[in-house]
Amino acid sequence: MRDHRLGVAAVLFAALVWGTTGTAATFAPSVGAAAIGAAAMGLGGLMQAAWAGRGIRDSLPRLAQLRGLVLLGGVAVAVYPLAFYGAMRLAGVTIGTVVTIGSAPLLSALIEVLFDRSRLSARWVAGALIGLSGLLLLVASQGGAPPGGAAGPAATRGILLGLLGGFTYALYSWTARRVMLRGVRSDVAMGATFGVGGLLLLPVLLATGAPFLLSWTNAAVGLYMAVVPMFLGYLSFGFGLARIPASTATTLSLIEPAVAAVLAVLIVGERLSVPGWLGVGLIVSCLAVVTARVPPPWLWARFAARR
Repeated sequence: MRDHRLGVAAVLFAALVWGTTGTAATFAPSVGAAAIGAAAMGLGGLMQAAWAGRGIRDSLPRLAQLRGLVLLGGVAVAVYPLAFYGAMRLAGVTIGTVVTIGSAPLLSALIEVLFDRSRLSARWVAGALIGLSGLLLLVASQGGAPPGGAAGPAATRGILLGLLGGFTYALYSWTARRVMLRGVRSDVAMGATFGVGGLLLLPVLLATGAPFLLSWTNAAVGLYMAVVPMFLGYLSFGFGLARIPASTATTLSLIEPAVAAVLAVLIVGERLSVPGWLGVGLIVSCLAVVTARVPPPWLWARFAARR
């Protein structure tokens, strides 16, 4: 019970700080989406690998045995930020975040059903449906269009990139948890996975990252993205993944688009209609359904006997 609550709290903290990334990126408009993604996930991933350096070294024989999972997760880590930040630039902070994070729970559950032969609980399905209803309301409200209005083909490309981002997010969450379940500490599993992803993103950062050097603001945005959402956020996410299933973790992360939507309205100037705010409320409600601890059957039986 205590481990479950700690896992839930850790994932929620990660989702909260992740929700700030789209708004933070708007403070560096001259920096391209590829550069933002490469700096955030690339540098953040290398920091995670350095943090877990001793553990990774001690676990090299075990990691070598699990190299297929680690490499697959690393590739997913490298693709994810390029798709995610591209989606936000093309479709807006709200829509890009909603599509990416909103598609992840279903894709994560599909991965678990296909490869782990797991069964989804009725409570998870109910929570996911509530959260997805909220996400659909957010998208339908069209509150995430960037100031100036990305629409048509650009918005469509943004949504497709968001779906790719959701798939890669679900994939590296699953591979990291599989590595943990096979006896590797959470910080080591995340450090190795994100270290591989960070190395793959370094060429992208070198090719596109020059705008970070043009102003202190650009540099501060890159540093913030790497240290807070990516380094601290994913350390917390890894801690949570070791204690709750990947499908639950990705469902809890539905709080991220809600945070992103609120910040986009308050700071960026995107507009959110009444249905959009209702969608935010449904997303928050889904968290209560997914995280609620259902009383054990014996407690229900005792209650019924007293009546």
